[in-house]
Order: sequence, then C-alpha cells, then structure tokens
Amino acid sequence: MHVVRPSRGPLVLAILLALLGIGIGGGGAWLIALGGSWFYAGLGIAMLVTAGLLWRRSPAALWVYALATVATLAWAVWEAGLDWWPLAARGDIVFVLGALLLLPWVTRGLGAARGGRFALAGVLLLALVVGGLALSREPHRIDGALPMARGAAGAAPAATGAPPVPEGEWHAYGRTGFGQRYSPLAQITPENVQRLQVAWHFRTGDVRGRPGDPEETTFQVTPLKIGDRLFLCTPHQSVIALDAESGREVWRYEPRIQSALALQHLTCRGLSYHDGPAYGAPSGAPTPPAGAGGGTAERAAATATGSRVQAVEEHRPPALNLPAAAEGARTVAECPRKLFMPTADGRLIALDPETGGVCTGFGENGQINLWANMPHVAPGGYYSTSPVVVTRDLVIIGGTVLDNVSTREPSGVIRAFDVHTGALVWNWDSGNPEQTAPLPPGQTYTPNSPNSWSISSVDEALGMVYVPLGNQPPDQWGGRRSDVVERFSSAVVALDLGTGRVRWVFQTVHHDLWDYDVPAQPSLVDLTVDGRRVPALVQPTKQGELYVLNRETGAPILPVTEVAAPQGAAPGDRTAPTQPVSRLSYEPPLLTGAEMWGATILDQLACRIALRRLRYEGRYTPPSLQGSLIYPGNFGVFNWGGIAVDPERQVAFTTPTYLAFVSRLVPRQDDTTLYVQGGNRPAGSLPALGENFGAPFAVQLHPFTSVLGLPCQEPPWGYVAGADLTTGAIAWRHPNGTTRDASPVPLPFAMGVPNLGGPVMTAGGVAFLSGTIDDYVRAYDVTHGREIWRSRLPAGGQATPMTYLGRDGRQYLVVVAGGHGSLGTRAGDHVIAYALPRGS
Repeated sequence: MHVVRPSRGPLVLAILLALLGIGIGGGGAWLIALGGSWFYAGLGIAMLVTAGLLWRRSPAALWVYALATVATLAWAVWEAGLDWWPLAARGDIVFVLGALLLLPWVTRGLGAARGGRFALAGVLLLALVVGGLALSREPHRIDGALPMARGAAGAAPAATGAPPVPEGEWHAYGRTGFGQRYSPLAQITPENVQRLQVAWHFRTGDVRGRPGDPEETTFQVTPLKIGDRLFLCTPHQSVIALDAESGREVWRYEPRIQSALALQHLTCRGLSYHDGPAYGAPSGAPTPPAGAGGGTAERAAATATGSRVQAVEEHRPPALNLPAAAEGARTVAECPRKLFMPTADGRLIALDPETGGVCTGFGENGQINLWANMPHVAPGGYYSTSPVVVTRDLVIIGGTVLDNVSTREPSGVIRAFDVHTGALVWNWDSGNPEQTAPLPPGQTYTPNSPNSWSISSVDEALGMVYVPLGNQPPDQWGGRRSDVVERFSSAVVALDLGTGRVRWVFQTVHHDLWDYDVPAQPSLVDLTVDGRRVPALVQPTKQGELYVLNRETGAPILPVTEVAAPQGAAPGDRTAPTQPVSRLSYEPPLLTGAEMWGATILDQLACRIALRRLRYEGRYTPPSLQGSLIYPGNFGVFNWGGIAVDPERQVAFTTPTYLAFVSRLVPRQDDTTLYVQGGNRPAGSLPALGENFGAPFAVQLHPFTSVLGLPCQEPPWGYVAGADLTTGAIAWRHPNGTTRDASPVPLPFAMGVPNLGGPVMTAGGVAFLSGTIDDYVRAYDVTHGREIWRSRLPAGGQATPMTYLGRDGRQYLVVVAGGHGSLGTRAGDHVIAYALPRGS
C-alpha cells in the first residue's frame, strides 16, 4: 500500500522563522530597553508564533503571518511614507517569507488552508501595489528652475586685477583666481551634449600602490590649459604637458621626491601659472612689511634689489637632505612665465611652461624649501596638496599638517614669496597674527597652528587673498587651544596682499570639535542685491552651509543666525553655546530611528540599536567617550571639490553629500601606546592616525555603517542641487549617482551616492561632474538640474573636470579618472578629453 508522507516544507520554514523570530525579537527587546521602537519585538513574537503553528502543521500559521505582514506594511508606510528604499528595507524579508509560505511544498502540509492562503496572498498583493506606488515617486527630489542672466547690473565681469583669461583657456584651479569653476564657452549645450565623444585618451603611467603610499593616494588634479597645451600633475608628483588637441605628451618633469615620508595624503590637485608678460611691468618688487618685531632694513633692501641669496641663507631650515629640483633636469635661467608645483616633501618648484625646465633663477636653484622657520621638522609632516595662489608680484602658499597624530606638528603658516625671485615677502601665522614680517633666523612659527590645506582665492583689484582654514590638532578635543588660535580656527580669512595682515575673518564653526575644516576654495562673484552690485564671496563648508559674504568686509550678504548647539564636551574641554547657520544651508534633518536603513530588516534593526547606544543630539553633538554620532561627518556635505558659480546667472551648482560618522574619544594613559591603531600598526613611515600623542584622548573615527558595510542612514546619500545666490533659495535638488561600482553586485540602483570632486559650469547652460563613487562623468542642464548625458569612465573620477577650446575650434571637456584610495574607487591613470564630432 502507498503511504503519503507529510511534506517537510512547513518544518523547514518553521525553523527558519524561529531563528529569525529569535533574532528580531531579541534585538527588538534590546531596542525597547534603549527607548526605541516596539515594533521589532512584536514582529519577532509573530514570527515565533507562526513558526510554532507551522511545526504543528496548523493552517492558522498563514493567518498569523498575514496579520504580521499587514502590520509590517502599515508600520513601514507610517514611518517611511511611499519611499521605496526605506520600505524595501523594512519589508523585504517579511515579503519573501510570505511568498515562501504560499508555495505548494508548504501549503500541502497544512491541510485545509485555503482561507489563510487567500488572506496572505491578498496582503502580499497589497504590498506589491504599495511598492509599485513607491517606485513611481521621488520624495527626495525638488523640482524647479534657476533664473537666467540678471541683466546688465550682474552680467558685467568683475574686475579681478589680474590679466584676463582667454575664453578658451583655464589658467588656475578654478579657471581664474576667483575660483568660480565657470567657463564662458557655450558650444556644448543641453541640446547637443548627447553627441559628445572621446577625442583623445592619455595614460600617465602613475597608479597608486607603490611602496610607502598612504591609503589616500589619489588622482585629484584639474589640468590647466594655456595656449595650445594642457598642464597637469600626478599623485607621485610628475608634471606633464600635453598637446591640447591631440593629447600627445610634449614634456614631462619628474622631481626627485624624498623617500620615507610620513604622509597622510599623496596627491596633487593642480599647478599654478604666472604670466609675467601679461601683467606687464612689475608694480615694484614687494618688500617685507614693517613692524611686529620681524623685518630689518637690510632684509627689506635685499628683497627690493632682487637678491635671492640673503633671503635663502637667513631662513635656511635644519638639514633635511631634500633633493634638488634641477638635478638631472633641464634648466632655464630666467622664466618670464612660470608653472608652480608644490611637492609632498615640502618644496615649491618653478618650471618653464615651454620646455618643462626648472627655473633656476627662482628661489634656491629653482625651488623654495618650505621647512624654513618651521617647528617640529619631520619629513612628510608638512606639505601642500593644493595649487598655490599667484598674483602680479607674489606666490602665496599654505600647507597641510597631519591630522590627529600628535600635538607636536609644524605650523599652518601662510607665506607669500616674490614671484620672480622666491624671496620671502611676508608670513601670516594664525598663532601670531600680528607679526607678518619675515621671521629672523632662529625663530619658528607657532606649532600646531590652524592650517590651510585647501585652495585659496584672490582678488587683486581689492588687494586680498582669501584663505580657508582648518583647526588646531587634535580635531576632536580643543581644551588647550589659545584665544588667538580660536579666533581663526575653521574660518575664512582675508589677508592683505601687500602686508599679509588680516583684513577680516569670518568663522564658520565656533570651537570646532568635529574636523569641520573649511575645505573648499571660496568662490568670488559679484551679486546684484537690491539693484546694486555687491562683491561677494561664497564659502562652502563641511557642515553644509554656503556662507555668502561681502568680500570687502566679511559681512554676511545672506543672513547668518546663531542657533543653540548641544553642550557637554569631554573632560577638560568646552562647547560653544551657539553655531552659525546661513540662510543658504544644506543642513540635513535630524536623524531618528525611522531614518535608519539596511539591506534587510535585520541590519536596519542593528543600526537602530547602534544609534540608540551613541550620543546624538543633532548637528554639533560633541565627541564623547561613549561615542557620538557626527552628522554630517567630517567627509563633509562639501569637501575640497567645492561648488561651481555662474557669474552671469548668479547661481551655484552644488553637490551635497550626507554621511554620518562615529567619533569616540579614548583616554590616553601615556604618550607612546597605540590606542587606536593597536596591532594594525602603520607600515614604514606612515603616520599613526587618530593617536593624538600629547593630548589626553586618542580618537576612533569611522563611518556609521551596518555590519554589511552600508550606510546606516537611509538613502539618498548624494545629490546635485542648484541655488540662487541672491536669495538663498535652493531651486532644485535631485539624487545623483548609482550603486553600480559601490556594491558587491554591480547593480546600478539610482539611490543617490556620495561625491568627492567638484563640478564645472559653462555659459552653454551645462554642468559637468565626475566625482560620484560610480565611474561616470555626467552632464546636467543647469536650469532644471536634469541629467542629460553620461559616459562610463575606466576608473573613479574623483577630480574636478575642466573645459577649453582647441585649435580646431571645438570645445573640449577633460576628465581625470584615477580613483580615490580611501573611498576605494577603481585606481587608474586616465586623462580623457571629450568633444562634439568635427564639423558639427
């Protein structure tokens, strides 16, 4: 006789549901104990009840699970609305298990289960309908339009005091010293941009991964276009000239870089260009400013007569055995035009743009040793990753010091050198701001003073250079900062070009405990306000503000208000009672448990538990021993890529990014133990980041992610947005980028991903961006923000594109694709030019 054996399907599914019920229910109980949502515990109980009924082969299991599913759907819509990704995280496992319960190999073992099958099927169908509605909506999108040109009052170009840059060229990091990242070229338009094609593709041969490379070895350069050539630098400090129409290499300069450097970053964001003949006759050689106990008549006379030897001898630093720029290289005695290249070992080298030869008439045989008068001399402890500022008479340079390694770092001094001779003209040290005359022999700048690692802007007509500053290490504990250091920390400072003295200062964060350095180049633009022209400065910040200031006075053009900030700093420290907020702000909303996310309900639950265990009271929550959630994190809403500004339309194209970080202070018992690095000690000379030797606390700093490595806060994490600089209104905002290159499975979900690298805008009404963590360069219609073109890149594009006019009359777009070490984007050495087809 044939025996019908009962299906094992219900038993297998019962075990799975029981395990999930224990996990979700147990996690839910923990969350309740922390003061969070009760839902997870209830769902866990429902799963356990369903598992028990399945084990007994009771058809009531389907009814219980149908009720649990409809409750989950209602809860998900209540918390997340019709937003697909948050809904999916809450319901994916629940839906899949419901579908499994309806399979014949399960229902056959449940006997008379028709009613339960219909009930569960109906609930799952309802979930599909709700999911379909959510997929059709874009709740994070703002649609609108930016204004067109403002008319004559706003359209006339601002007087920069520098020679005009030809329309088809790109002479500085932001095209001009104003840092707008705007081109007046209009050949590429929203109507024809889809026809862009690769015109040429150059490989530099420089890829990260060499011995001694820090993790953050990155190809971030924005090339210059001067005449018929492009000029760029690579992460390992090569300088290359290319023919702008063909991409053919014209010359290459390979500086010998000192080895065994304690580098935190290895990059070169760009070169700087000085066109002496375009400026005409010198205005008179600059002399060091008098006063403040520094200069002497002899030193001033030496500079005024162009003597280089005396200046070099007086400020010679301790021996570092730095290489000579001219050794083994082509040399040129005098260079009427110069390219300036800062190096990772603390030098500034001058090159001839025509030949690539070292300009031996500048500085000490072609270079300036930036270790002069520096405290705490240590190879790799001070260098400049960003292009310098050039004016008629000066080359002005800042530099980076190591973050959170020790309290014994070099100075963040800003120095101005004679652009022709290399003689030091003035120095501004934020720890000793009144003494701007060159220091005499034997004196050093203030150790650990706030530094400027980013790019400065300059208005020669107004006679000011605008310097974005960071704070004094350590970043997350400020109990020993002096009043003078506090005044300039995390601020934009306007310095007088003639003397180096402070003209005005605007602080973007008070008593910064979050590594909210001012990260981006200020953009200078003239705005039409109440019918009159106002010289403005637009300063993006890591915390999401765009401050719009009068660049003559530093006074806000768009209102800035002080708002109460969370209190309660670590022992020995304090917090500022208020923080400034601009009318034009990309501040993210407060994170709550409802904003936690994950690939499944399990890691979403884990993120909710993690959030409850951290200290979090909104933006500016102080770092703590408990561990604080810092949102936005020090990656920044904006970083070194900055924004693009259209001076005709007086609008900004921006790329806000939102990632939360965790900051945990670790008490130090001595000055040698590696509390953060532990057994993962850095190789070779690389620095022990986060240790803060000399401070009472080390710091553990990491992204706020789930066990799967995904951000704990729900997407989108990155946008493009257009803002009106005269009103502070954000006209449109769209999630930007996909997960194609940021997930184990290369699925191009359009979730809105982080960006690192700046945009460029053109008079044709098109903006370009390549910095998203998927490997694409994209074009956007500036007016409405719509993506109108994209092209696949062979590596990460974490750099700022630029555009120029070739000899053939075509407008070219150049994109650098080399990847970013700490972001983990694909490494490469690519320089790619796009153009419209010939004859179009």
